[in-house]
Amino acid sequence: MLPGLNLPASLAGLLAELRPVFTGPSFRTFCGLVAGLAGQVRRRTVCGMLLGAGLGRCWPHDRAHYFFARAAWQLDELGLAVARLAVMLLVPPGAAITVAVDDSVFRRSGRKVWGAAWQHDGSSPARSKLSYGNCFVTCGIIVALPFCTRPVCLPVLARLHVPGKGRAVKPRRQAAPASAVSCAVNLVRLLAGAFPGRPVHVVADAHYHGPALKDLPAGVTWTTRLPRNAVLYAPAPPRVRKPGRPPRKGPRLGTPADLAAAAAWTAATVHIYGRDTAEDLAEITCLWYGCLDVITVRVILARDADTTLALVTTDLAAPAAALVERYAGRWGIEQAFSDARTVLGAGEARTRARRAVERTVPFAMLVHTLVITWYARHGHDPAGIAARRTAEPWYTGKREPAFEDMLTGLRRVLICARISGGSAAHPEPQQITAVLAAWHAAAA
Repeated sequence: MLPGLNLPASLAGLLAELRPVFTGPSFRTFCGLVAGLAGQVRRRTVCGMLLGAGLGRCWPHDRAHYFFARAAWQLDELGLAVARLAVMLLVPPGAAITVAVDDSVFRRSGRKVWGAAWQHDGSSPARSKLSYGNCFVTCGIIVALPFCTRPVCLPVLARLHVPGKGRAVKPRRQAAPASAVSCAVNLVRLLAGAFPGRPVHVVADAHYHGPALKDLPAGVTWTTRLPRNAVLYAPAPPRVRKPGRPPRKGPRLGTPADLAAAAAWTAATVHIYGRDTAEDLAEITCLWYGCLDVITVRVILARDADTTLALVTTDLAAPAAALVERYAGRWGIEQAFSDARTVLGAGEARTRARRAVERTVPFAMLVHTLVITWYARHGHDPAGIAARRTAEPWYTGKREPAFEDMLTGLRRVLICARISGGSAAHPEPQQITAVLAAWHAAAA
C-alpha cells in the first residue's frame, strides 16, 4: 500500500506489471496519477489528478508536475509495457496482433504551448476543419472482448507530431520534422520488435500511405484505403534477353474506378460494425508504383448498394472478406480517441513545456487502455448493464458496456478502497456521506 493512497488489489496488481519502467518514487507517483485521472469527474488537469486520487493534502502539487516534466521515465518503454500486458491478458497466445494507426488533434490555446499549431482536425466544429493544438500519432491494439460485439482498440503508443510549418518549428536550421506516416511506421516498428515472431497487421485510413511503407519490418502488413486518384499497374513481366533495362512495371491498370468497372465480382458476407453485411468483393494483385515502387500489393474492392470501397494491402495471403473485416475494425481507434477525450479527459492538462506536453496526452491514452484491461479482467458484471438499462429505460437496446460503464465501475472500486482502506469497520457519518456523494459523482 502506498502512503496516502489506497488502491484496490485488482488495479494494484495490473500496475505492478509496469513497475520495471519506473524508479521507486516515480512508480508511486504514477499509481497515484492513474487512480486520480480515473477517479476525477471534473477538471482533469495535472493538479486535478491529485484531487481525483484524494492526494491534494498528502502530496505537493509539484510532485505531479515533476512526473510529467522532468522525471526519468521513457514514454515508449511505458507504452510497450502496457502493450505486453494487454496482449498477454486479452489476445490469444500466438495469434496475430492487429494494430490501428491514426492521429488526432487535442485543442490547446496559448502561444507558449510546445508543438501546438494550426492543423487539420476532422472533429473540429469549424467549417475549415482546422484547430489549434497538439497532434498525436497513435498506435492501438485491436482486441475482441467476450462481452462486446464490436472490436475494441487499446492505445499503447503515441507520439507528438509537430507539423512542418507554423509556430511549432522555430530554429531555422532545425531538420524537417518527420511526416505522420513516418512517425506511424516508427511506432509500428517498436511494437513489432516487442513481439518477435508474431505477425502484426496494421490498418490505417487513406492518409497513411507513402514511401515510408517500403521499410516495414518482416512480418508486418499494412492495409489502408486507396485514394481515388491512385494509379495501379500490372506486375512486371518476366525478364527476356534483349537490350535495355528490364521493365519495372507492367501495363497500366488505371484508377480504383477503372478496376471496379472491369472487376469480376463475387458475392460474400462480411461481419463489420457488429452485423453481417452482404457485399460484392473483387481482388487484383498489382503494383502501386507511384507510392510503393515495385512492392507487390493487393487491391480489395468491396461494394454494396450505396458505395464502393477500395483497399490496398501488403498482405498477400488473407482472404478478401477477412481484410474488409480487419479494416472495419479500424473504427475502434476513432472511438478510443472520442472516449479518451470526452469521458476520461485526455487533453485537459494545461502543460506547456515540451516534455510535459509530449507525455500528458499519451499518459491519458494509456490510462484508457488500463481501464479497459482492468474491466475485462476484474470488473465486468452483466448485472451492472441490466441495472443501468433499468435506471435509464431509454437505452432499450443496451446489451453491452461502453467505456463510460467501464470507467464508472473502476471509480466505484476506487471509492470503496479509499474509504475502507485503513479505516475502522464502522465508518463515521461523514465518511458515509462522502462515499455516497462520490458514488453518485462517479456515475455522472
